[in-house]
Amino acid sequence: MRWSVLSLMSIIGLWATVPFANADSQDYGVLIISRERLEVNTSCEIGLYLQDQLVGRLFQETSTSFNLAPGKTSIRLRLLPGQVSGCAPGMDVPPSMVIEIKAGEVSKYRIAMGPNGMYLKRAALEY
Repeated sequence: MRWSVLSLMSIIGLWATVPFANADSQDYGVLIISRERLEVNTSCEIGLYLQDQLVGRLFQETSTSFNLAPGKTSIRLRLLPGQVSGCAPGMDVPPSMVIEIKAGEVSKYRIAMGPNGMYLKRAALEY
């Protein structure tokens, strides 16, 4: 009997020291990037680079999301060599975009094509 009371008291003591997550204060923001529309007229896969690191590949009609720390994030889009012919990227490095991520905010962008190549365009969340 003494051991069960002692073990119960120690479990309650350990439970009191566990830090609880506060749902009101998020220390990250959500970034959603989609290729859902047919604005990019290529069937090649698009590489998504965050801070010059390849973090994702987007095919037609797909999207991806990231939980990122608040602050400025550099994003670059580039065609990736794949199974479709003609998808090899050129020698030039496409320009990067800088996006401000705010804690607790959900931001959605879609890939669009312009005269200077691909870029990210702000999009509505549409939940």
